[in-house]
Amino acid sequence: MAKNRSEIVAEVAEKAGTTQAQVNSVLDALFQSLETSVANGEKVTIPGWLSVERTERKARTGRNPQTGETINIPAGHSVKLSAGSKLKAAASGK
Repeated sequence: MAKNRSEIVAEVAEKAGTTQAQVNSVLDALFQSLETSVANGEKVTIPGWLSVERTERKARTGRNPQTGETINIPAGHSVKLSAGSKLKAAASGK
């Protein structure tokens, strides 16, 4: 079952013995920091849990699925998320 942000905030607040407003503020600050770092091309790593980095995409050709026409897709950026060892272990049930 997927959890949404509100459910995660409530769970963290209860486990940490703090308010949901404080947890929300911390999450907002974390996401702003991730956004800034990734936008600047910096890799962010939380050892054992995850890493986030911006990747480069080369220009390439593609096809319009409606017409089949060949189109040029410009170079751009993407985001790569990698699971760390603790997250992988939790996912595999170890």
